[in-house]
Amino acid sequence: MFNKILIANRGEIACRVAKTAKKMGIATVAVYSEVDANAMHVKACDEAYLIGPAAATDSYLRADKILEVAKLSGAEAVHPGYGFLSENAGFAKACAEAGITFIGPPESAIISMGSKSEAKLVMTEAGVPLVPGYHGDDQSIETLKAESKDVGFPQLIKATAGGGGKGMRVVTKHEDFEDLLISCRREAKASFGDDKVLIERYLTAPRHVEFQVFADSHGNAVHVFERDCSVQRRHKKVIEEAPAPGMSEALRAEMGKAAIDSAKAINYEGAGTVEFLLDTDNSFYFMEMNTRLQVEHPVSEMISGQDLVGWQLLVASGEPLPLTQDQLKINGHSFEARIYAESPDNDFLPATGTLEYLKTPVENAHVRVDTGVMQGDEVSVYYDPMIAKLIVWDRDRDSALRQMKTALLNYKIMGVNTNLEFLSTLFSVPAFANEDFDTGFIEKNEAALFPQRESIPKDVIALISLYQLLKKNNQADARRLESNDPHSLWGSNHGWQMNLDSKHSIEIVSSEVVIPISIAFDDDSYLLNFEESEYSLSGRMLDENELSASVDGRKRTAVFTQNGQEITVLFEGRVWNATVIDSHQNLLEDESAAGGLIAPMPSSVVAIEVNVGDSVKEGDALMVVEAMKMEHTIRAPSDGKVSEIFFAVGDQVEDGEELLSLGSDS
Repeated sequence: MFNKILIANRGEIACRVAKTAKKMGIATVAVYSEVDANAMHVKACDEAYLIGPAAATDSYLRADKILEVAKLSGAEAVHPGYGFLSENAGFAKACAEAGITFIGPPESAIISMGSKSEAKLVMTEAGVPLVPGYHGDDQSIETLKAESKDVGFPQLIKATAGGGGKGMRVVTKHEDFEDLLISCRREAKASFGDDKVLIERYLTAPRHVEFQVFADSHGNAVHVFERDCSVQRRHKKVIEEAPAPGMSEALRAEMGKAAIDSAKAINYEGAGTVEFLLDTDNSFYFMEMNTRLQVEHPVSEMISGQDLVGWQLLVASGEPLPLTQDQLKINGHSFEARIYAESPDNDFLPATGTLEYLKTPVENAHVRVDTGVMQGDEVSVYYDPMIAKLIVWDRDRDSALRQMKTALLNYKIMGVNTNLEFLSTLFSVPAFANEDFDTGFIEKNEAALFPQRESIPKDVIALISLYQLLKKNNQADARRLESNDPHSLWGSNHGWQMNLDSKHSIEIVSSEVVIPISIAFDDDSYLLNFEESEYSLSGRMLDENELSASVDGRKRTAVFTQNGQEITVLFEGRVWNATVIDSHQNLLEDESAAGGLIAPMPSSVVAIEVNVGDSVKEGDALMVVEAMKMEHTIRAPSDGKVSEIFFAVGDQVEDGEELLSLGSDS
C-alpha cells in the first residue's frame, strides 16, 4: 500500500479522496491554484503546493507541474479524482514514465473508451448490445447523410470525443440533418478539438442506467450494482439513485454481465462506469464507459456498504479486489442530489457569488454531505459550479425519498443562486415518487417543476418584520450599553414615545407591491397588522442570520441576509427578496448614499473627534451627539477618509440628517 499520494484535483472530490486516504493511514498532498489557496481541499491534506493561476489550463490541467510536485513531495501515486486529468491518457502515460502510479485504468483503456466510435467497435466485438447506428471513420457529408437515412428517425448526432451534453443534436427529419450536423461539428470542434461524429437511433423514452464496475490486475472483475441517472438537464445528471427502480434480478444479472464483459474487453483495472440506455421493453444498449470514479459513486457506496475510493487505492497498489460478486449485497435505497450554483428558471445557467450563509443538514447514518466549500467561499467562473452532493439512505425507496425531502429543507445557502428549491420540487412531483420517469422527465413535467411564482407569503412578511425588529433591538441594546445612561427610555427600541401609543410602522416592498405594516409592542412579543390580518410574533436569532420564530403559535425558521434595505429570505426551501423601508429608524445605519453618516435621533453635537482629511479605521469614533442626556457615539462603518463635516459642536440636528461623510482612503 502507498505511504503518500497526491490528489490532482480540487473541491469535493479532493476532500473525498483525502478522507479515505487518512482513514487508511496514507499521507496526502494537495495541489491548488492561486484562487484556491484557502480552499477546503487544501486544508484537508497534509501538504499543499501552489501550481499556478486560477484558470484550470494554467493549474489543474498542467500535468508537468503536478508531476513535479509529486516528485518533490515524495508521493508514490496520483489520484486524479474526476474531471480535469482523470481521463487523460497522456497524463496516465506520463505518470508511468515518471515511476508514479496512476490511480486509474491503463492508458490503453482510456484511449479505447475516450472515443465513442472506437468504444462502440470494441463493444460490438465483445457482444455488448449497441443502439443501431453508424460509428464509422468516413465522415464525409455524403456518407453521413446516407447512413442517417438507414438509421431512421428520430436520431442523435453525437461527437465521438464528447461528454457533458456537448456536441449532441437530435434530428427528427432528414431535411434538418445537414444543418444540425454542421452545428454539432462546430460545437464539438470548439469543445474537444475533434469534430468526428457518430449517428444513433434516438430512443424517445429511455432510462439512463449505469453499472459501477471494478477490476484488478489479477483478472478479477465485479460490478457494484446499478444506478439510475435518468433525471437530467441539458444532458447532465441532476439526481441519481441506487438501485434502479423496477430492476428485476434477471435484468440486473444480464446488464451486470454486459458491464463486466465491457471492462474485460479492454483489460480494465480500477473503478469505471458502464452506461446503458434501458428502453421501455427492457432492452438495453451500451452508451459509453467512463474510465474513472463517477460523481454519483456515493449511492453505490451507501447500498453496498463499501468504500469505493478505498477499493481504488487497494487495486492501484496491486492488491486483489476485496470482495467477489457473490459477496456483494444490496442493502436499502439511496439518492444523491447535486447541489449547484445555478439558475434553474434560466435554463440552469451557472451562477457565481459568495456563499454568505451555508448550513448543511446534520450528517448521520441516513444523511451524508460530500462538499468542498465553506461559508464565505466564492463560487467563481473558473470551475464547475457544483457546491456539494447530498446523499441519503434508508431501508427502501419511499423512506429514502422522505429523508431527501427533509434534508433538502435543512440545507441552507444564501448569497448565490442555487438549485435547492428546484430539487425540493422535483422530489415532490408525484410522477417521480411513482417511478414514472425517463431521460425526458424535466421537459415532460415542466409545469410541475417550474410553477408560476406566487406573491410573497404572509408568513414571510411576518418573519421579515420580526427579523427587522430583533435586529433593531440588538443595535439599540448596544447603543444603550455604550451610552452614559443605559436605562434611558430614549434608547429603547420598543416604540416608546412620550404621550403616544407604543407602536411602530414599516413598509415591505416585494415585486413592486408596497405592504404597509403596523407593529404594536407587548413585552417580548409583537402584534403585526397588515392586509387586514393580525399576527402574534415572538422569536430570537439563533445566529447572525438564522431566525427561530413563533407566528400565531406556529414554529417557523428562516435565514436572512441583508444589504442596506434589501433583504433576502430563505424560508421552507424557497428564496424571497424584499425591500424594507423603516420610517422610524432610530439607529445609525452603517451605510448611506455616498458614504454618509446620519443622526440616530434628534440631538445636539457635543464633540467632533476628527477633521476633514483625516484617515479613519472601521469603528473609530467620529462624532458624539446627545439627546435627553443620552450620548451616542457615531463610529466609522468602514475604513476611509473624512471628506466633509456638516455640523459644529453645539449644533442641533434632526433625526436622519447627514452628519459627515467618508470617502475612499486610496
